Amino acid sequence: QVQLVESGGGLVQAGGSLRLSCAASGFTLDSKDIGWFRQAPGKEREQVSCISRRDNSASYADSVKGRFTISRDNAKNTVYLEMTSLKPEDTAVYFCAVVTKDCRGDAYGSWDKGTQVTVSS
Repeated sequence: QVQLVESGGGLVQAGGSLRLSCAASGFTLDSKDIGWFRQAPGKEREQVSCISRRDNSASYADSVKGRFTISRDNAKNTVYLEMTSLKPEDTAVYFCAVVTKDCRGDAYGSWDKGTQVTVSS
């Protein structure tokens, strides 16, 4: 069964850090472009970051550039999102998903669980 499972969220004070994990089963992550997305209450889902399968190049939303870092560990079949200097506006449910077209296409994720990140001021 093809599955992506997010973990690592939690409650942190502003300025703090968290590392999110996206573990895959049923396929190898290094064969896919993998993106991290987030959705805050009352807001649309947005792509936060994505890592390319071709050269591991990364892209970031302007709101997280310089603070978040995406990476992959092929041996663990896991993609990470290292988040530093967290702000209250980073509060959201975070999801990972397969993204098409070099991180610019459609995203395919479960969108039903994710991992909650809450940043207190």
